[in-house]
Amino acid sequence: MESIYEIPLIFHQEGLDDLACNHLDLSCQKPDLSEWEKMVGKIKNPKYDVKIGICGKYTNLKDSYKSIIEAFIHAGEENESKVELKWISSENLEKEGAEKHLKDLDGVLIPGGFGERGIEGKIEAVRFIREKKVPFLGICLGMQCAVIEFARNVCGMKGANSTEFDKNTEFPVISLLAEQEKVVEKGATMRLGAYPCNLDKNSFSFKAYGELKISERHRHRYEFSNRFKEVLTESGLKIAGVSPDGKLVEIIEIEAHPWFVGVQFHPELKSRPLRAHPLFRDFVKASLTYKDTKDLKIVEKEHLAKR
Repeated sequence: MESIYEIPLIFHQEGLDDLACNHLDLSCQKPDLSEWEKMVGKIKNPKYDVKIGICGKYTNLKDSYKSIIEAFIHAGEENESKVELKWISSENLEKEGAEKHLKDLDGVLIPGGFGERGIEGKIEAVRFIREKKVPFLGICLGMQCAVIEFARNVCGMKGANSTEFDKNTEFPVISLLAEQEKVVEKGATMRLGAYPCNLDKNSFSFKAYGELKISERHRHRYEFSNRFKEVLTESGLKIAGVSPDGKLVEIIEIEAHPWFVGVQFHPELKSRPLRAHPLFRDFVKASLTYKDTKDLKIVEKEHLAKR
């Protein structure tokens, strides 16, 4: 099949559903697959295209990001677009520079992960994205890298880091919570499962979700350090989502940017066919807008050169 989402339609056309129902002696109504057919039609016949980079540590094994790949298919369909994914090794970017790997992209996603390998490449990618105003979505470790980059390059905290990578950093903007620090067994320190989050009404995230209270799934240990909240926010980092008690920062944004969102959770895990995740949907939409603006600037530049 051209798309895995065609398979239910083919099974229905070949009568597999009737065979199953008859075998189990079930009396069922005829299915209404009209919305599913529309979705498949949009996936196979997109009106637009957009190129988004995934800058990660496990790009040689793309199944590591399977949920993200599918979330982009869902978001592309809702934007009537084909999302072309460019796979970027954060280790290669660290060696070769961001310009070489990111200059042709309409948006960049930095996904989660564990361990120090490739981290400086992710941080350098965030710097390029922030300065060039490229739409950005950071997930889990991607959000943490965005906080580290902002602390280093906007707030002047040279050497700012996560205590996951540098236990002796002078500016531990990402760290374990105080109550986690004495836990020896690593599994016990991990925040797993669904957690509620309250959104700032004046944020990209609220515009995407359309509601003030959300719930998202987590899988991580380290957190945004509230010790640095004031200095970071005074410099332009927006805290767009927090836990109901206000102690945990769940979403960061940069308002002075076309679309810059970092989330501590994993939105890709809740994306579905016919119901793209709101953040992926709006990220793709912002990337399409960025592409149109970029293309217009190129045309204007060529026109001026001819004059």
